[in-house]
Amino acid sequence: MSKSVSESNHQPLLEPTEKQSSEQSARLSHLDADGDIHMVDVGHKTVTTREAVAQGYVVFPKDIYTEIKAADGLTKKGSITQTAHIAGIMAAKRTYDLIPLCHPLPLDKIGLSFEYKDEQNAIRVESTVRVTHKTGVEMEALTAVSVACLTIYDMTKALSHDIIINDIRLVTKTGGKSDYQSA
Repeated sequence: MSKSVSESNHQPLLEPTEKQSSEQSARLSHLDADGDIHMVDVGHKTVTTREAVAQGYVVFPKDIYTEIKAADGLTKKGSITQTAHIAGIMAAKRTYDLIPLCHPLPLDKIGLSFEYKDEQNAIRVESTVRVTHKTGVEMEALTAVSVACLTIYDMTKALSHDIIINDIRLVTKTGGKSDYQSA
């Protein structure tokens, strides 16, 4: 019977020096001093209001984009943006179930918006997630956008499989140890 990774004597591909391991652990919060993964202890952190905004794009072939926009996003399956909106909210609420080291959070707000971008033949999806807690909500905002984009793909794949999901990224985060604004 084979051993799982956690049961085996796994070795990293490259043995870090003691100094590299300490530096890596300082930069990567989910690694301890030995390079092993762990859930970050947020017990000592201050409760603050934290917000994150993420975005992504669903890009269509020009003729398909024109067809979707002309129908105001209505397909045989229903409204692509309304369905994606619900899916994004559900995903943000379940981020801790999908990403192993995320904390379950009592989210205060989950918002999604959808914008047709004619010059890109795309729908831009943006999520805003807020919490009053000891840890941030970047992963929840990114998960909301990712699942909303996947839902749009699912709702429109009958029209074309040449649909591209791209540029999913964090736009801003506020309220924690450090704020972030993308360039």
